[in-house]
Amino acid sequence: MVKPARIFSPLGLLLMAIAFAVLLRILHLGSRELWYDEVLSLLLTTGQKTAYQTPRNLPLPLGDYTALLQLPIEESLGDIVATVAQFLRGLTGEPHPPLFFLGQHLWLRLWGNGVTALRSLNGLYSVGAIALAYGIGRQLLNPRAGLIFAALLGLNPYYLFHSLNVRMYGPLVFWAMLTSWALLQIIALNQRENQSLSRIKLLWMGLFVGGMVGGLMTFYLFFYYILALAALVLWLDRRHTLAHAGRFILAGLLTLPWIWWGTRQQMRNADFDRFSTPLGFWATAGQHLNDTVQTLGIQLVLGDWVTSLPPLLATVTGALVICFGVGMAWDLWRRQQRQLLGVALILAVLPLGLALAADVVGGKFTLGFGWGRSLIVILPGCLFLLTLWLTQLPPRLAQVLLPLCLIGYLGISVGDVSLRSRRMFHQLAALIGAEPVPTLIALNSKAWGHVMRLAYYLPPDLPLNVLAERPADLAGSLTLALSNAAYPRVIWLESHAPLWDAPETVEEGEAIAQAVDAVLTKKYRRSTTQVLAGTMDLDRFTVAVYQQ
Repeated sequence: MVKPARIFSPLGLLLMAIAFAVLLRILHLGSRELWYDEVLSLLLTTGQKTAYQTPRNLPLPLGDYTALLQLPIEESLGDIVATVAQFLRGLTGEPHPPLFFLGQHLWLRLWGNGVTALRSLNGLYSVGAIALAYGIGRQLLNPRAGLIFAALLGLNPYYLFHSLNVRMYGPLVFWAMLTSWALLQIIALNQRENQSLSRIKLLWMGLFVGGMVGGLMTFYLFFYYILALAALVLWLDRRHTLAHAGRFILAGLLTLPWIWWGTRQQMRNADFDRFSTPLGFWATAGQHLNDTVQTLGIQLVLGDWVTSLPPLLATVTGALVICFGVGMAWDLWRRQQRQLLGVALILAVLPLGLALAADVVGGKFTLGFGWGRSLIVILPGCLFLLTLWLTQLPPRLAQVLLPLCLIGYLGISVGDVSLRSRRMFHQLAALIGAEPVPTLIALNSKAWGHVMRLAYYLPPDLPLNVLAERPADLAGSLTLALSNAAYPRVIWLESHAPLWDAPETVEEGEAIAQAVDAVLTKKYRRSTTQVLAGTMDLDRFTVAVYQQ
């Protein structure tokens, strides 16, 4: 029997923290509905993106869209080949490389398109990244530091969210950790007397090249991290620069086929305008600074809570993080931990600086896009800096600060997954299913993420039609639809964030709502109204039920 004193020892607490990190991922794989981008990932994964058509101004059976969220019927090898071909064609219209979607496609064939199944692959990636964090911390410092690094990464609220998100950002951390650990192992082997190509060294070389290819084929901005790894070579192993350069070149050559065939097409279809906003000099400089500060505050403290908090709080939090980080760096420099401090800063600050410089030169604002997710590769370096600092503190101080960090992360993470529900479409499905009569759903948005979430969560066996229209055109299209067909019930689903052609003012939105209500009340009585909300603006809808 394990004694309580051993369980609550410093080692026991670190192991418990890592166990909690893994448990949180297992328990909450399916606790939230797919959000907007996740359902788009599913549409791409099934290989049926090319079959999707933007809704017109006429009602369509919702089941037509539901069929696109699962693999097409395949009765022969030729059918499978046709599906894969359509899958690859769909990817060329995306701005992201194919590896994440390819992995999800294979996973979909094994386990289906349930929420838990879809997210489980990223969950496995994240558990692998936690294990890699232990390996890096152990190699650079000691086993205890490895456990601290693994616990901090596992409980970090931002990484927990992306571990449970069917997008490419969670796996990106895994590839960053794998390439970092493999490179550090190669450098350690280079520093020994025997420079022969042993099996173990060949293994690490293969993992390093494979990790770089995996990262580049998952997200193009992983290139910033590759530049940081090149700087790490110059920092730790300059004598073997040419040998390292060969491995970098090999990874580039292995990605060349996709870059030649797929990337050129993707670049033609990419929407770069959404990252550009014409601003004056000082406003532009302020936006770049704010993006940088917010990214650090979100990644290291707030996590997905940022979607429910004022932007100013993210800025203030980021500023405090920067101050704390500068203090840690100064303290480590004073304690003569300059080489490891350089490792942490290269992996954390250099990719951030490169992204910021590219934004400034290119006149873009990519760094802060999506609450900083495009720069998620800096998170391990930031957490290694914290790990390094905690291990250099006097034992008594470390025994206080380390539990505070872990408990803080655990509290933020548990609060996020437990207190912030996202089950809007389950509520809508329950409302419709309580009286399964032919129903027209009038949606004030043509955005495919809204339409496909309806198709995923509403029962396909119910007699449901959907009219998805731009907000300003919904009243007119609804008039035409009701004149051509009779529906016992109409549900007006008003998105608070319709994305495309959203009302520019509150007054315009109110005028549109009054026009839609006027059309419906000519033939129906309004029975119930309720607001459905989740964790972000894209999850917020007002549901109004009209019955004859």
